[in-house]
Amino acid sequence: MTHPARDLLTTTTAGLAPDPRSNPLVPRIARGEASRRTLAALALEQSWVIPADRRAFLHLAERSATTDPEAAAYFTTLAEGEALAGDRLDAFTRACGVDEAEAASYEPLPGCQAYPAYVAWLALNASSADVVLALTANFSAWGGYCATIATALREQYGFTEEACAFFDFFAEPSAALDGMATAAVQAALDAGRLDERRAHDYGRLLQAYEANFWSTLGDMPL
Repeated sequence: MTHPARDLLTTTTAGLAPDPRSNPLVPRIARGEASRRTLAALALEQSWVIPADRRAFLHLAERSATTDPEAAAYFTTLAEGEALAGDRLDAFTRACGVDEAEAASYEPLPGCQAYPAYVAWLALNASSADVVLALTANFSAWGGYCATIATALREQYGFTEEACAFFDFFAEPSAALDGMATAAVQAALDAGRLDERRAHDYGRLLQAYEANFWSTLGDMPL
C-alpha cells in the first residue's frame, strides 16, 4: 500500500541530502582535530539558534492552529523539543570551558545565524505544510551530524554523558515526530495546499544555510 505523504517526505529528503563536502567541521570533530575554541563557538552559536528557532516554531504553530491543525501539532512538538535541547546545551557549553562572562560577551557569527534568520522568514511567509516538508528534509542531515558529534565528544574529547546530551537529543530519530510530519503533509496533499516545488526551494535554502553554519565554524583558526 502506497502512502503519498511518506513517499514524498522520503524522496524530498533524499533529493536534498547535502554534499558531504559541504560540512568541513563535523569530520574534524570526529577525528578529534577541532579545537576546544571551535567547540565553544559551536555551543555559543547554538545558544542563539535554539531560542530563535523555538519562537519561530511557536509562531508557525499559532498561525496554523485553525487552518492546519496537523501542522500546528508538528510545530508545537518542535518548539517543545527546542526547549528541552536548550536545557541540555548548558552542560556542553561548560564542558567547552565557557564561563558566564564569555557567554554574555560573545558576538555571534553572521554565517551561523543565517539559518535561524531564514527559519524566522519561513515562519512569517511560508505555507505551513511547505515548511513541514522542508524542515523534515533538513532535520535528517542535522540528526546525522549530531550523532557523529556525540560519539566524537565521548571518544575523542572525553566529555561526560551530561555534556553530550544536547547532541544525543537531536541524534535520536523520533517516530512520533515523523508521524506528525507525515500526517501534516498528507492533510495538505488531500486539501491541495502543498506546493512541492516551493517546499523543495525552502528545503534547498535551509540546507545551504545549514552548510554555511558549519563552514563558518570550520573556517575558524585552529
